[in-house]
Amino acid sequence: MTEQRHEILITGANGQIGTLLRRTLRQADRHLRLLDIEPQPEREADEAATLIVGSFLEADTMDRAAQGVDAIIHLGGLSTDGFEWSQYLEVNINGTREVLEAARRCGVPRVIYASSNHAVGFYRYGDDPVPASLYPQPDTLYGVSKAASESLCSLYHDRYGLDTVCLRIGSFQERPINVRMLWSWLSPGDCTRLIEAALDVPSPGFRMVWGVSANTRGIVSMHEGHEIGYFPVDNAEIYGLDVEGDDDRTAPPNTLVGGPYATPDFE
Repeated sequence: MTEQRHEILITGANGQIGTLLRRTLRQADRHLRLLDIEPQPEREADEAATLIVGSFLEADTMDRAAQGVDAIIHLGGLSTDGFEWSQYLEVNINGTREVLEAARRCGVPRVIYASSNHAVGFYRYGDDPVPASLYPQPDTLYGVSKAASESLCSLYHDRYGLDTVCLRIGSFQERPINVRMLWSWLSPGDCTRLIEAALDVPSPGFRMVWGVSANTRGIVSMHEGHEIGYFPVDNAEIYGLDVEGDDDRTAPPNTLVGGPYATPDFE
């Protein structure tokens, strides 16, 4: 009997997380479609992947890429600094809608969306863990674009029945590089575990999940992650002596989820 092969489309495949997942999501029964606007490193001889050069903003490109796909991992978009509102609107918000529309047209049952902690960066946290379902309090225009895209994911679930899992990612790095990352760090290993959980959970509906590791200084709830089968194992605290900075959580901006991103002069 021939084993069924699962097709997964990754947008923004040339980015940090996309580059990681290209390697770590490899399985015998899995084929990756890697979409990026820039050419990607050549496919290895034994790599079950199709490289697609194109933009997720283009409906024709997305329809070709998404046909017959079991899930889309939407990583593509602009980051936190140096862009105008019109760019965030076009790439991050309209782009997410294009991805969701392609999923709807092509019958893709699941979209995993890479959101961000900056969607709730102005939330002032206290002793209780910050829930993943927290209403938006963005700290930047980038954060606004992420919050708006989360809302699009909610709409496409409620209106069209598309399973959408939004991951409010903390700080994805090989290792933490500042004090804030001692709570917000998402390790490469845990990033893969998070994506695998979002791919495997049966019928998730619309979900919000924090994308952070099992950090001793964590401030966010891991309950929602546990519900989809995400159990992180890495801990930023092993690097605690290697980073410098003020960890006084009674002084702004350390009292806000977004930290320095929530300061008036960031943008």
